[in-house]
Amino acid sequence: MMKMKKMILGIVAATAVLTLAACGSDKKADPNHYVDQIKDKKTLTVALNPEFAPFEFQVIKDGKNTIVGSDIDLANEIGKALGVKVKFQAMDFNNVLASVESGKADIAISGISATPDRQKAYDFSTSYYTAQNVMIVQKSQADAYQNLAAFDGKKVAAQKGTVQENIVKDQVKGANLVSLTKNGQMINELKNGTVSGVVFEEPIAKAYVAANPDLAIVTNIKFDSSKSDSYAIAMPKDSGNLKKEIDKVITQLKADGKIEEFVKTNFELSQAAAK
Repeated sequence: MMKMKKMILGIVAATAVLTLAACGSDKKADPNHYVDQIKDKKTLTVALNPEFAPFEFQVIKDGKNTIVGSDIDLANEIGKALGVKVKFQAMDFNNVLASVESGKADIAISGISATPDRQKAYDFSTSYYTAQNVMIVQKSQADAYQNLAAFDGKKVAAQKGTVQENIVKDQVKGANLVSLTKNGQMINELKNGTVSGVVFEEPIAKAYVAANPDLAIVTNIKFDSSKSDSYAIAMPKDSGNLKKEIDKVITQLKADGKIEEFVKTNFELSQAAAK
């Protein structure tokens, strides 16, 4: 009798596990799962690192610290298409993707490149902007750094967890990579001479150089064109119709020339804020 009871309990327990697994699988297989989840809570939560002017940066607006930028404009357009409010969560860049994986954020938008390694863990939207990478140095030292060989034995900074780290490793081979978490920290290290150069995406580099007349972009240095940064929005793996909805918004905005307009407008805003 006891054996029979144990067998019955075992069957019930196994059935429960299979049922729960099936439910979880059904949720994941449902192409509307993430869209419905966002609409149910009436909020699209976006993870970002607000140190990438003109894409995302902070200004004082009506006496409050406010996150603005072309990526903010893009996220707001996605929220509008989904019929929900948009909530922005600021954090270090190396935590941006992790917040999507953990479910703390629905999507991540922060000048993110859809690298093959990242594509294994996340879905990515169609690209919305492509930028070249450049080297910035102290303006007074620019003549001494007209080619990559000039950085042999020197320190070159890149932000931790970014494509730029690999560019320094792969293309500035004689340099010593310094990985830092914050863009502002890299700029300060460059200005005080702790590092000799910093690798940035061109729009971001232009914003920093415009705000810091003692810095300059080394126009003679050209990084491998295949290493261009194509920015995309990251979302959970198997995002189904969430990716379709986001791709639809991006495709339309690009066709209308709105993305370039967002970048131009926010570049001008970043320069005004820096004065």
